Amino acid sequence: MASRLPKSLFALLQLKTAKFSTAASLCTKAVDVPLDRNVSGYKKPAPSPADHPADSCTTGKAIATATSENKTYLWGRYNEMKKLVHELIPPGICNILNPANIYSNNEVKLGNIEIYGFDYDYTLAQYSSSVHTMIFDTAREILVDQYKYPEGIKEYAYQPNFAIRGLHYDVRKGYLMKIDAFHYVQLGTVYRGLSPVPDEEVVQMYEGTQHVPLHQMSDFYGKGPTMKQFMDIFSLPEMALLSCVNDYFINHSIEYDPIHLFKDVSDAISTVHIKGMMYDWIENDLENCILHGDEIYAVLNRLVNNGKKLFLITNSPFNFVDKGMKYMVGDDWRDLFDLVIVQADKPSFFTDKCKPFRRLDDTGTLQWDKVSTLEKGKMYKQGNLFDFLRLTGWRGSKVLYFGDHLYSDLADLMLRHGWRTGAIVPELKTEIGIINTEQFTHGLTWLQALTGLLERLQVYQDEDSMQVLQEWINERQELMSLTKNLFNPQFGSIFRTHHNPTYFSRRLCRFSDIYMSSVSCLLNYDTTYTFYPRRTPLQHEAPLWMDQLCTGCMKTPFLEEMVHIR
Repeated sequence: MASRLPKSLFALLQLKTAKFSTAASLCTKAVDVPLDRNVSGYKKPAPSPADHPADSCTTGKAIATATSENKTYLWGRYNEMKKLVHELIPPGICNILNPANIYSNNEVKLGNIEIYGFDYDYTLAQYSSSVHTMIFDTAREILVDQYKYPEGIKEYAYQPNFAIRGLHYDVRKGYLMKIDAFHYVQLGTVYRGLSPVPDEEVVQMYEGTQHVPLHQMSDFYGKGPTMKQFMDIFSLPEMALLSCVNDYFINHSIEYDPIHLFKDVSDAISTVHIKGMMYDWIENDLENCILHGDEIYAVLNRLVNNGKKLFLITNSPFNFVDKGMKYMVGDDWRDLFDLVIVQADKPSFFTDKCKPFRRLDDTGTLQWDKVSTLEKGKMYKQGNLFDFLRLTGWRGSKVLYFGDHLYSDLADLMLRHGWRTGAIVPELKTEIGIINTEQFTHGLTWLQALTGLLERLQVYQDEDSMQVLQEWINERQELMSLTKNLFNPQFGSIFRTHHNPTYFSRRLCRFSDIYMSSVSCLLNYDTTYTFYPRRTPLQHEAPLWMDQLCTGCMKTPFLEEMVHIR
């Protein structure tokens, strides 16, 4: 799709290029290089006195002069770069990312896709935050009334903005934390209860390191011996309840085993789902619980009109799905689908070869006949993917399946069966909105520039220079906290730690060909559209992002073209 950047900004950006390229040339190597004498405001630092032996008095004066000039030089570089960063980003340039776009990790040609598959919860049906509040409140009551937890826990209310998806929970320590793609804990994002854990304590608890070994992290589906990763959007109230109960026990000096607490909270949350309480709430208040239903009809109808086959595989029961789809699409919603499979028991649906399909009649009642064919418009329960492939012949890259859970919905399909996959990430809309703000764009760009200055000017080791560099390091820490807190004060963005992708983001790139905030984003693209992934630079390659220009790594005569690369 075309860039949303106004064309009038191109000329302004090009005017900045020559001036910016001059500054960029100052930092083309890994260490500092002599300044161009034509750059105003700078004076080349004095040579080291060690290069010119003299008596002690002369040497002392020379050292003092050199260190003073170094300090002036460093701050001069700092101020000039800050000015250039400010001029590089004119007003209006920030709002260039469209939250309705589809983003690709892999090349996908929709023209080659013949069959579209969908999960139901948080894929076709998006839910309001009131559903999470009801899950939290009900599980909290179960803990107190059935598990006999202290009555004071009932005083805790659901905090929808406390946690983010993709966090890890250390079951033995009771720590909720964000981990990056390299298995390192992001310091400042570790919470026990509702309070942050000091960085020193975190490092001490993990044997002097921020690294969590692979065998502790998780198995293929995000569940390790001591760690659980919360990948489901429905897990947000579970994380909040875990934190609240931990907080109560800590504040009231009650001794407890975090392992028992984790199991009890998990069981209470599971009870809400297993007993169908959540289904009842949503069925009884579809208008307030389901969001954007009219857009789902438009997506499905458009695909069918373009000759695409549709199927639905969900873990939810028939009556619940039927009522939700009738609300969003209409009474004849099943006419749009070639196959509908409910209570599929994903992810075992994708790996278990034994469970047979059961046919349902129009009221959702189980039938007893053996299923030897899968018929259009019919409803089926359970089954397994291997029989599904055998009976339909729908294999390989002609199938595109959408789901919100990276493990339960997408991982097996991509890695074992070669289907194309699309991840639904509702949080994307909010995060892009933040990225589009001038506060974030200016903060991140200056953070990148300051990091580049630190990297290249760290060769100055005299006392005054070291003091300057330490001030920059402190400012860099403040900038990292600022950009993190814009997304979530406790845990930041679900996609990034300060500079690395999160563990969630790594899995998103691994298990999805494309990702988007909602299935409705498909309406913005033709059914023959081809998604091309951006060529993101490796560390040894020349940087191509606009915000990386400010680190002074390269000169570029093609700034206009680069705005499209982003």
